[in-house]
Amino acid sequence: MSIGEIASRAGITVPTLRYYEERGLVHSQRTTGNQRRYKRMSLRRLAVIAAGQRVGLSLEQIKSALDELPLDKAPSQADWTAMSQRWAGLVARRISELQVLERSLESCIGCGCLSLGRCSLINPDDAAAAEGSGSRWSRRARQAGAAS
Repeated sequence: MSIGEIASRAGITVPTLRYYEERGLVHSQRTTGNQRRYKRMSLRRLAVIAAGQRVGLSLEQIKSALDELPLDKAPSQADWTAMSQRWAGLVARRISELQVLERSLESCIGCGCLSLGRCSLINPDDAAAAEGSGSRWSRRARQAGAAS
């Protein structure tokens, strides 16, 4: 299938498909005229990518799962079952993180403290203290300038 055909069938844009290929999520073969050609099984890989993104996974997480599959065949039902079980754990952890964030928002609404030392949203457990006093951004800019 040509790049336009597969992009259309998958419901994505051609630039998105090229990006996925650059990231190693899908693969094509080149014709003698240097045109990309995709096997039909690529549609299944693109469906897995879409499913992973829908549940909030990063492309790196999706690629990690796809890297465990053979390149020469479409993901099977067994492949999907194994992948989805691993992803379920990632989704459960993300839900837990979001619940913590939600509780932080509720306890913080209206306080107006703007204190990096106490704010559980911007600076949980005062992690910024380890970086020293002053603005992190200006320190990073100075460090980058010194490294050049």
